[in-house]
Amino acid sequence: MSAHIERLVTSGVFSLDGQDFDVENNVWLIGDDRSVMVVDAAHDAGAILAAVGDRDLLAVICTHGHNDHINAAMTVADNAASGPAPVYLHPDDRMLWDVVHPHSAPEPLHDDHRFDVAETQLRVLHTPGHSPGAVCLYAPALGALFSGDTLFHGGPGATGRSYSSFPTILESIRTRLLDLPPGTTVLTGHGDPTTIGAEAGDYDAWVARGH
Repeated sequence: MSAHIERLVTSGVFSLDGQDFDVENNVWLIGDDRSVMVVDAAHDAGAILAAVGDRDLLAVICTHGHNDHINAAMTVADNAASGPAPVYLHPDDRMLWDVVHPHSAPEPLHDDHRFDVAETQLRVLHTPGHSPGAVCLYAPALGALFSGDTLFHGGPGATGRSYSSFPTILESIRTRLLDLPPGTTVLTGHGDPTTIGAEAGDYDAWVARGH
């Protein structure tokens, strides 16, 4: 059975630099009736585990280390019906992880890391800027990019906080994402999907905006 993508929206609080924000997060599941991976286990472990069901949870993959993308990761990974699963995060975001999960260590992922689920491969693209260890996951067979908070409908993710850089996220998008097929669906960490083609035409406007 070929892989398919499921979307779950969860609600909670994003906290950074002494500020709290109410947010809704997209949690993405990729797999089939037998096995599944979770991208960004946010807020509601019970809802995520219910969506996983009795399938074999192969991994929980974190696109970056902000608390609203990782706060349910360990509970989901440790309580899947199939048994404990590994949690992956780029090492450059370990300082963010340690604020939320000081007593556990994620498995390191790296640029060009490959994950296989339901005869479909996900390839890690390191896209720093929103955070130093931010990554996207590209699934060419599905025509999909899981962009975390690197790219949204309307432009790059926010960079006005600690550990972030607007020039860096622009460079990541230009060199790692805009060369993907224009029809690639961008499945974002928050809000509605977009496509690479829909966003590419606005790149110069983002540069001119300067933030």
